[in-house]
Amino acid sequence: MARKLNRILFTIRDGEDFIPLISLLKACEVVYSGAEAQEVVAAGMVLRNGEVETRKRAKIKAGETIVFENYEIFVDYPSD
Repeated sequence: MARKLNRILFTIRDGEDFIPLISLLKACEVVYSGAEAQEVVAAGMVLRNGEVETRKRAKIKAGETIVFENYEIFVDYPSD
């Protein structure tokens, strides 16, 4: 049976072009701390657009999707 993903829409701050991956995981509260965020990324537990992402400070931009455990995070720009 397929696992149901909790979907999260994350909006990048107005005037910014990206958010570092570990900051995104913390901001969406899918990890408890920055240290945990670094650990799960380094362990290859995070997917970026369907591919494993191991760069902790990867620049995540609008239009990208991050999957960690049972969370799917869609990154978007602020609406006008």
